[in-house]
Amino acid sequence: MDFAIETKDLLRIFKPSRKLFKRKNPNGNGAPEGPVTALENVTTQIREGELFGLLGPNGAGKTTLIKILCTLLLPTAGHAYVAGYDVAKDPFPIREKINMVSGGETSGYGLLTTRENIWMFSQFYGVPSKVAKARIDELFKTFGLWDKRDAKVRTLSSGQRQKMNMVRGFVTDPEILFLDEPTLGLDVNASRVIRDYVMGWVRRQKGKTILLTTHYMMEADEMCDRIAIIDHGRILACDTPENLRRGIRKDTTFRLEVDTLKSTSMFTGMRGVKNFSAKNDIANNTTSLTFILEDESPVSDILSSIQSQGSKIHYLQKSEPTLEDVFISMVGRGLE
Repeated sequence: MDFAIETKDLLRIFKPSRKLFKRKNPNGNGAPEGPVTALENVTTQIREGELFGLLGPNGAGKTTLIKILCTLLLPTAGHAYVAGYDVAKDPFPIREKINMVSGGETSGYGLLTTRENIWMFSQFYGVPSKVAKARIDELFKTFGLWDKRDAKVRTLSSGQRQKMNMVRGFVTDPEILFLDEPTLGLDVNASRVIRDYVMGWVRRQKGKTILLTTHYMMEADEMCDRIAIIDHGRILACDTPENLRRGIRKDTTFRLEVDTLKSTSMFTGMRGVKNFSAKNDIANNTTSLTFILEDESPVSDILSSIQSQGSKIHYLQKSEPTLEDVFISMVGRGLE
């Protein structure tokens, strides 16, 4: 089995910078914080031709892992291999085979047109000019940027700029593409276009691999062959979406919508409650609750706790587990 990406006991520790601390604290008050472990013993394999998802809350270690795999950051210990090359020893061959797109990033030169920006970037990778121009035209049409091909980058909306970033990611036709929340901030139609193209790109061509991070559970469920869940720098689980869901199917999932709760602390440690998440909808003055239960016995205690706050229950449903339920079960909170 050929692996496009492989990590073995990967560790990354960020040590405090005394120079940075002194710059932020010219009076010298206090002391720098201690070392932060961003990744701890991360071991995983991503197969060639796979669309692999990485899910985790903010600060879980996703971006640190991607930066190491893209040779932008060295590991503290352990090993990482991309396209068969060691990221610490052979960064240059890796860079020829990869590309990366991050959601919400600002890239390009504002004085150049969108077409000029993408063409210039393609030349950094050595793509023949004729080939590059043909790809650019095709990608602009695919991502709905054709009428903006001669527009200055500074005039683009944030959504159009993100589409341009996606074109930049595909124009070099990389073997391995890293997509870090590529649909962040995009409207529904633009997100669908990107998802469809990304899935088609992997499926149509042999040997193409994508590592995707996303905050949208449905996106990961729809797109990914396998998904790894990461939290506090550790991989908690890695499997297909279906197998991940099957793993908690023995648990009971309950969803409720109630009037906004003043507190949810009473659910923490409640007997029979494995995990739960709460999300407030300020506009509608409601709280959405998801509970992962060992069985149905805690339901009466949950309802009593809600009613004790004078909160009305609008909706209650027992449901089959979703990918979000898997995430909550393992991490103890939702992505948002």
